Amino acid sequence: MEKINIMINGLPGKVAENIAYHISKDDRFTLIPASLTGPDIKDKFFKSKNLAIELLTPDTRDEKIASIQKQYKNIIAIDYTHPTAVNKNAKFYIKNNIPFVMGTTGGDRKKLISDVMNSSISAIIAPNMAKQIVGFQAMMEYAAKTFPDLFKGYNMEINESHQAHKADTSGTAKAMVGYFNNLGVDFSVDQIKKERNPENQKSKWGIPEEHIGGHAWHTYTLVSPDKTTKFSFTHNINGRDIYANGTIDAVIYLHKKLQGLSKGEVFTMIDVLKG
Repeated sequence: MEKINIMINGLPGKVAENIAYHISKDDRFTLIPASLTGPDIKDKFFKSKNLAIELLTPDTRDEKIASIQKQYKNIIAIDYTHPTAVNKNAKFYIKNNIPFVMGTTGGDRKKLISDVMNSSISAIIAPNMAKQIVGFQAMMEYAAKTFPDLFKGYNMEINESHQAHKADTSGTAKAMVGYFNNLGVDFSVDQIKKERNPENQKSKWGIPEEHIGGHAWHTYTLVSPDKTTKFSFTHNINGRDIYANGTIDAVIYLHKKLQGLSKGEVFTMIDVLKG
């Protein structure tokens, strides 16, 4: 099989670094030695382990992408940048005819999807690339559709903890709110309790110290009106390998769709699981 050319954007971010390292060791891919980065990044290159990747800031990427595309054909981008860059990056991909896997949360999601659907490229857009978490979300979506108002009247609390540099509230937690709403729970996204303090994460949450810089712990707790019944749903992830594995599966799925001349389509990780 011809290798798939991958451009990982978001370095020197830790998730992007983890995925870049996995991609570099996988014979199915060619890792392009260039990455979109933020305007505040001063380094010209990202170097770690066996990686040496040029960092392209917003003011340099337009002039450099043409030469990159001459050398590497049929690029697929993986985006793990910053919530504020989501829509601008999508426009960049669309303008340069680069299909993409968007793992970055935040941004105007409706516009993101609309822009892709009105373009000549296709993309995978998901708030979470961990397959097992996505499967859990699918189970909750099924429950919400099949058993509406199952938890009507219940009080809910959502607590989520991520590394300190994660700027926004978890996209997964936000998605879960919608499912619980359909299950009859009166709860809004702004009620999600977000933990980013490393000391609290160690002392109050019990998160292993080696994973304070990279984790995703979520607990959804529901209590009946008379407080006699309690349900808790918890998924705790340490490290970032689970996202790398899911992202790689997403790239393979998108590549197959592109081989079938997919254009203007938006896929989710549910599509990847089914496929």
